[in-house]
Amino acid sequence: MESKLRFDLHTHTIYSHGKGDIEDNWKAAKEAGLEVLGISDHGPGHIGFGLKVAKIPEMKEKAAALTQRAKEEGGPEVLIGVEANIINPDGELDMTPADLAELDFVIAGYHFGTIGKAPVRAGLMHAAGFLYNHTGWSAARQRDYNTMLVVEAVKHNKIKILSHPGAKADFDIPKIAKACEEYGTWMEINNRHGCLTVEGIKQAAKYDVTFIIGSDAHIPGDVGHYDEALGRAIEAGLDLTRIVNLRQE
Repeated sequence: MESKLRFDLHTHTIYSHGKGDIEDNWKAAKEAGLEVLGISDHGPGHIGFGLKVAKIPEMKEKAAALTQRAKEEGGPEVLIGVEANIINPDGELDMTPADLAELDFVIAGYHFGTIGKAPVRAGLMHAAGFLYNHTGWSAARQRDYNTMLVVEAVKHNKIKILSHPGAKADFDIPKIAKACEEYGTWMEINNRHGCLTVEGIKQAAKYDVTFIIGSDAHIPGDVGHYDEALGRAIEAGLDLTRIVNLRQE
């Protein structure tokens, strides 16, 4: 039995730091046989390449035109979302609730390059994350703080997908999985970043959470790619029926 990806909600375009336009990703998604394509450029709080909120109507217009085109000639429906940034201690994301309500879905995750409402604390967190990524060392207090940020974000926002849990810093995956279970947030197995890791999948699978594979494509040619993420899920012994965008053929 072969596994196929039904939809890919985590792709980037030139509206943040991707290399293709929405139509380029759509063409790649059509070639990959996807049913739905999600555009989820980085939230405006990223100081290097966050999207401009004023561009969202333009993005939605392009998505609607491509969805209509798909009805006529085949291809995936296009949804416009965001990969919002988790950084504020109170759980608030880097987009207003009103702006988020205009989108089809919300992905959120922790990223470097964001400062939020507490820039000094954010800088220390980024430095600690950098140290952890290169040495594997992290203070328990820092791990607790990192985890708190994500849990508070899940609690206070309608986050559909938590992107690459465990990437870029030290996090308590069981505590995050428990929050995702409670609030119905899907946990991503990211094809690009390696998170959830095999061990992270094992830990999260102990909770009643739904998993999703995201390509995290930054170029159109990577849209719909999932083999690396699927390999980790299989290695972790995950029941593949728990991955919402995977179908068995």
